[in-house]
Amino acid sequence: MRTYELIQKKRDGGELTAEEIEALLKGYLSGEIPDYQMSALLMAVFFRGMTAQETTALTMAMVRSGETLDLRAIRGTKVDKHSTGGVGDKTSLVLIPLVAAAGVPVAKLSGRGLGHTGGTLDKLESIPGFTTELSAEAFVSQVNRIGCAIAGQAADLVPADKKLYALRDVTATVDSIPLIAASVMSKKIAAGSDAIVLDVKTGSGAFMKTLDGSRNLAKTMVAIGNAAGRRTVAVISDMAQPLGMTVGNALEVREAIETLRDGGPDDLRELCVTLGAQMLVLAGIAVSEEDAKARLERLLSDGEARAKFREMVRAQKGEAPAPSSGVVVAIDAERIGLAAMALGAGRAKKDDVIDPAVGIVLRKKVRDAVREGEVLAAVHAADRRRAGEAVARVQAAYAIGRSAPPAGTLIHEIVT
Repeated sequence: MRTYELIQKKRDGGELTAEEIEALLKGYLSGEIPDYQMSALLMAVFFRGMTAQETTALTMAMVRSGETLDLRAIRGTKVDKHSTGGVGDKTSLVLIPLVAAAGVPVAKLSGRGLGHTGGTLDKLESIPGFTTELSAEAFVSQVNRIGCAIAGQAADLVPADKKLYALRDVTATVDSIPLIAASVMSKKIAAGSDAIVLDVKTGSGAFMKTLDGSRNLAKTMVAIGNAAGRRTVAVISDMAQPLGMTVGNALEVREAIETLRDGGPDDLRELCVTLGAQMLVLAGIAVSEEDAKARLERLLSDGEARAKFREMVRAQKGEAPAPSSGVVVAIDAERIGLAAMALGAGRAKKDDVIDPAVGIVLRKKVRDAVREGEVLAAVHAADRRRAGEAVARVQAAYAIGRSAPPAGTLIHEIVT
């Protein structure tokens, strides 16, 4: 059938087959179907909706539009989490290390803020030096090593979603439950986890303002996930008021850390424990929600969840690893100073502006033993390019040998 006839079929309330949906999406991505025809189809979907079979077919066609993330090398049952977005929603910052501390590997791909909703990547990048750009190999390796990672979505993951969303955004077709569900679930399925927990927001701060609308969206996404072979559960949580007490990237990170320290606001803690309990049950390491919640509460109170967050931050900050094992025999202080200056901690010209947030924290000094890959120094940078340059400078400043040099002298003499 021609594109015109498929648009007409959907306009008149007909059901598109999986093959027809696949052909439409491929034609649009290849440029054979122009924006104006795809806009007409999206508007027909907006008014006529989609059946469960159509929505699943659209989702899987979007998944096949690009690469998928292979997480088979990660040990254990991988459980992903997604929030439909809200105000003050710093849940992932608490939830991911909390669940990882309980023994569930979490390989989380997150996004940036959209409209009035904050983005997990934006929040994490308010931590100086934190990098959210990880290669697939580094992403999988980190999850195997410490149990969790949060990174940005690769450009070749579900490219159809980016193109369709841009079109929906300018054609007033964003608020369509089948299109929202396909957009969310295509990314979650392509991300490769075995099971998915969805945090579907409802209320004034959410995209779905009514409980009925949120429930409909939740049921649609759960059906898609299960049809795709991913065990999927949705929790509908309230967004009539902001979550927690803070709104804003660095402030929300601070509040998340307070929660991991067994404090923080009650609503944030309750939501994280509720979502986490679902993740533990799906992973098969808790027999019931009650058992899972009790375990998560213990991890918050005994500091293990906080320690896991610290591990993740250390793993994803700008750090200079030791190129080999041995003993630090020398550190070129001038090179360290130049590295800090290049970050913005000093002036190359008299009118340069100092950045008080950047700098270098030495983790190893002369005579300290180091293992290959162990952190020599942590770099606090304003952007990833400067962080990478500073890491190289810091590594070059360290000399590592086989045996420790003689103990140095701090005070050489006193002259009066």
